[in-house]
Amino acid sequence: MTAMLEKLKTSFLQPVLPAVFFLAGVTYDSLTLTRIDRLLDNLILLLYLSVLGVLVILTGRFQLGLIPFTSDPTSWNALTLINRAQPHLAKGLQFILGGLFSAYAIFYSQSASFSTTAIFLGLIVAFLIGNEFLRNQYSSLRMLVSLFALVTFSFFTFFIPVLTGWMNNVVFVLGALITGCIIWKIVQLTLQGLPHVSLGTSLSISFPAFGLVILCTVLYFLNWIPPIPLSLKFGGIYHQIEKIQDKYLLTYQKGPWYDIWKESNDRVGIDTPIYCFSSVFAPVTLQTTIYHHWQWRPIDGNTEYKTTDRIPIAITGGRETGYRMYTTKHRVQPGEWRVNVETEDRRVLGRMSFVAEEIFSSEQLMTSITR
Repeated sequence: MTAMLEKLKTSFLQPVLPAVFFLAGVTYDSLTLTRIDRLLDNLILLLYLSVLGVLVILTGRFQLGLIPFTSDPTSWNALTLINRAQPHLAKGLQFILGGLFSAYAIFYSQSASFSTTAIFLGLIVAFLIGNEFLRNQYSSLRMLVSLFALVTFSFFTFFIPVLTGWMNNVVFVLGALITGCIIWKIVQLTLQGLPHVSLGTSLSISFPAFGLVILCTVLYFLNWIPPIPLSLKFGGIYHQIEKIQDKYLLTYQKGPWYDIWKESNDRVGIDTPIYCFSSVFAPVTLQTTIYHHWQWRPIDGNTEYKTTDRIPIAITGGRETGYRMYTTKHRVQPGEWRVNVETEDRRVLGRMSFVAEEIFSSEQLMTSITR
């Protein structure tokens, strides 16, 4: 009977425990992380990465038989403690990867325009979900190193701009190079003490991780990497904008009673000024230029969008709800319009779309919100 109960207990806990540790990582992450440029938040993520690197090394060395087994219950030396921790290494990996991937999913989703960066964001979310189902693949050292490469590279993508106040191609490539050096060091520490280790052995373990970093770099230059740490906090199209003290009063056409989420115009007339308002979050140290990229096409939708204006706005970071800005057009052509909020290298933070009608009847009342 006792053996049967133990078997049932094991059968129940085996699929449940990984999910518990995964959700614990996500929950702890949600409670402790607040904003991307906060020093404590970045130190927490850096601690995660440091502990994860140690766990990857220990797991790899156990797999390769480089850590001798000892079961002396009276000994408290480092070797004995490491042996006692060995059964729990997979749980630690699960917890930390769950925390890191959930943090990145949150940060990157805030910064991503789904029209151009959904692929990379989808990659992060896929690893967030796959972290649960791939736990049995932790037996593969290449998989471990590749996962570590992805979370490390994702961290440096936003940490270096936050730290330096610079956001350009050189900074991104620098993050890729630092990640590559860290991965190589992790592999060397894992293989240390293994007899007859060749350069080819190290490269074979590192190659998938290096390939993943190269893939992310290619995605960056294809503009499929979100422009993190920037993020669009709010945006919309309005009939009128008025600044009252430290607030902007945004006026738009009220929607039907059931459209409770409407906070801007989706249809406008061609004979009145049109305002595009946006609020972009940037770290305290970052000063950059944001563009309102106005584009138009005929309403038939068979023509590509054509640029009418690309208006630069210099911004300074630090404001919790984002740096507020707006641009205006006093007459627009009938057709479909969109305004991309984008960086200097044309990475899209967000997009506001509307239709301009030659015959436009304002059947709904006007209303206002403040930002």
